[in-house]
Amino acid sequence: MGQAWGFGRYGGPEVQEFFDRPDPVPGRGEVLIQVDVVGVNPLDHLLRSGLVDGLDGGRPFPRVLGMEAAGTVLARGEDVNGLEVGDAVFGFALTGGGTYAETTVLSAPNTARIPEGLSATVAATLPVAGTTAVDVLDQLGLPAGATVLVNGVGGGVGLAVARLAIERELRVIGTGSTAKREHAEAIGVRFIDYTAEDVAAAARELVPDGFDGIVDLAGGTSLRTVAPLAQDPRNVIAVGDMSVPDLGGRFVERRVDRENLERSARLALDGLLAPVITAVHPLSDAPAALAPSRTVTPRARLSSRWHEKCPAV
Repeated sequence: MGQAWGFGRYGGPEVQEFFDRPDPVPGRGEVLIQVDVVGVNPLDHLLRSGLVDGLDGGRPFPRVLGMEAAGTVLARGEDVNGLEVGDAVFGFALTGGGTYAETTVLSAPNTARIPEGLSATVAATLPVAGTTAVDVLDQLGLPAGATVLVNGVGGGVGLAVARLAIERELRVIGTGSTAKREHAEAIGVRFIDYTAEDVAAAARELVPDGFDGIVDLAGGTSLRTVAPLAQDPRNVIAVGDMSVPDLGGRFVERRVDRENLERSARLALDGLLAPVITAVHPLSDAPAALAPSRTVTPRARLSSRWHEKCPAV
């Protein structure tokens, strides 16, 4: 038996609970891992709310929270290639197993080995934020010297997009709240504080002819404010708001396979995907780890080793 953290019904934070469960048995195309570090994401709140029910794998309640993790392979199901027992790995729990637990199952085609020199803590940030950043910039395909607006630059995905865009020699302007300015400006982003400035006016002053591309991480009214700033509406790429086609834009095309995970890991080793890790929590402190992600703060990590004291970083 091991401890897990999840929810017994759909709802808000009040439905979250700790519970004991047997170690999952890996099915076809799955690996069982000892979880070392879990990624914390706003998506976890959506999973708990039931708004993305298709990602739960049809599993009964109680369900375990979490989509991404790093750890060590304990067992393999049938038809697993390229991963062995004892491998240090990172990847997605795409079959609904959840990751806020001492052990869990990951989808083997969506799991990769952690390369030497990369910590499990950094690896756990890559499946969601790292691969999303790679995907959205590949989809835009902008040449060096182009301008890109990252709407909601202060979160884990936004900072990853900005860092990679700067490496591709793009000019990056980012929007966010006052608290996000320091992290964004530290990597070379020209920052627009939406709490203190008229975003559209400030953006037009910086880029009068319109942006070559816009990456939206905020959605809603904020997306509708910035979308007209693009020279070509098709170069508005949204990560969360699926209504973007109504504005002429596109939703990000996600690639969550092993090849893209390995690519993200190489970028992380080169320092091009360097997450802002604000805290590391034990599993017993999972509610505190997840709570800030409701406002899409820079990345927090959750250690599954709930019985150990983990320092904040």
